[in-house]
Amino acid sequence: MARRDTVMKKPKDARGTLRRLLAYLGPWKYVIFGVLVLSLCSNLLNLWGPSLAGSAIREAAAGPGKVNFDAVWHYAGLMLICYAGSALLGFGISLTMTFVSRQMARRLRQDVFDKLMRLPVGYFDRHQAGDIISRVSYDIDVISTCMATDVVQILSSLVTVVGSLAMMVSISLPLSALTLVTVPVAVTYTVYMRKKTQPRYARRSRSYGVMNGFVEEMLSGQKTILAYAYENRVDERFREINLDAADAFSDAEHYGVTIGPTMSAINNLGLSLIGLLGGIMYLNGAIDLGRISSFVLYSRKFAGPINAIAEIFNELFSALAASERVFTLLDEEEEAADAPDAQAIADVRGRVDAEHVVFGYEMGKTILHDLNLQAEAGKLIAIVGPTGAGKTTIINLLMRFYDPDSGVIRIDGRDIRTAVRRSVRGAYAMVLQDTWVFHGTIYENIAYGKENATMDEVVAAAKAARIHPFIMRLPLGYDTVISEDGGNISKGQKQLLTIARAMLYDAPMLILDEATSNVDTATEREIQKAMRELMKQKTCFVIAHRLSTIENADLILVLRDGDVVEQGTHRELMDKKGFYHQLYAAQFE
Repeated sequence: MARRDTVMKKPKDARGTLRRLLAYLGPWKYVIFGVLVLSLCSNLLNLWGPSLAGSAIREAAAGPGKVNFDAVWHYAGLMLICYAGSALLGFGISLTMTFVSRQMARRLRQDVFDKLMRLPVGYFDRHQAGDIISRVSYDIDVISTCMATDVVQILSSLVTVVGSLAMMVSISLPLSALTLVTVPVAVTYTVYMRKKTQPRYARRSRSYGVMNGFVEEMLSGQKTILAYAYENRVDERFREINLDAADAFSDAEHYGVTIGPTMSAINNLGLSLIGLLGGIMYLNGAIDLGRISSFVLYSRKFAGPINAIAEIFNELFSALAASERVFTLLDEEEEAADAPDAQAIADVRGRVDAEHVVFGYEMGKTILHDLNLQAEAGKLIAIVGPTGAGKTTIINLLMRFYDPDSGVIRIDGRDIRTAVRRSVRGAYAMVLQDTWVFHGTIYENIAYGKENATMDEVVAAAKAARIHPFIMRLPLGYDTVISEDGGNISKGQKQLLTIARAMLYDAPMLILDEATSNVDTATEREIQKAMRELMKQKTCFVIAHRLSTIENADLILVLRDGDVVEQGTHRELMDKKGFYHQLYAAQFE
């Protein structure tokens, strides 16, 4: 509840958001134009109905013995044709706009996903996955639902309002003037409610994003929650978030649902005044019963769309709030473009140099202070140090997920900032501590990084990663389908699959970020032997906490508080009796 003041902000540019939203309908502008023409025809048929009703009533009210029943049936038949034709046109319009809105939503969702693929890693570090998913799914669904009905309905309602007013004026100018007294009241009320409801709908969308993010986070950590008996506290936290989301929904709907009844009350007040004045005029012979009947029907048609427009604006405000969240994502700064003269790195030998590199994820918080590193081609480079020393940050810089604040990183003597970013990343195969597998066969998961990989190549990589025997014990072997996020295999097996994937990927360098943390020591050593054989003449960077596994590294970089405090082979560092010696000894005490 305390967050309300911080989240209930007025949208920055409602008109701009609406223009951008309508621009997404551009590819279907001719279809929409046709829909508008059909809508105009449908409304004209509807507007003809009250006139025919008035004519039928006029004939029926001629008095005993004077009623022309043929004329009454004629007008009634025409009314039936008008309203049936209008209904059929309305059905076609609804189907067409549903199709258009779905196509627009598909295009918008594709644009959002494409944008996500172009955003820098830092964006995902700062935003919850659930909030991003909420924008891709919930917010775009809100927009699609609005576009399916509201755009055409607003224009259709305007036609009905203008047409009804014209017919009312043609019937009786005094009654029309009385009807228009209530219009300024309705317009003023609608404008007032727009200012009230729009920020509340924005808050509702944001609160749903927070809730989705929390649920996604908790589901991914369900085993940890159970292991620590944290269920009650998680449940309590969700209760708070859920209450905030429910409060945001209720707060928005509280104002939203009052628009319709209030507009109905205003319209009914106008109808009462029409009945009073119309009765007086009828008694004075200024208007006949048929024209009064037609006028009342037209006044209802005039008031109905105004009421509908108010309801539509309520939905439109919600769609604008959702659109603003989506367009905020689309407007996020993308990963910096490659330099105009950037060229792809080809024929990489594997020498990597870092000179006086300084970097921090946030302004004023430096992680790496003065990194210097020389990695010879084909060597195994181990990076060790306590948690928070900057090990993973070095990997992020090598892969150009981030660029240094100052200093330079080179591959084969070339500044990587002058190279095409994709070629820099393509020079590395990468295995992370947080393994990622997707819903698909084991073959597809291993072959993920190499297009058109053969089964023999996949099997060779699996054998090198010591996962082949496990795969062959499965009922379908390499055709076995892994469930989403690998839920039907162990963490260690997932890690071996990702290692096999990296082995298959034809890259001159390899990065292993705690890549064997989920396998036993014996298997880890076997994997390293296989890797050294496969990675001959290739540069390999390894982040490891178990120092016993990197004793054979060609170079060990020891990090402490963002600085390389020692470097050398295992034997050299042990002989120094320095920080590395302390770390190594601590693991065997």
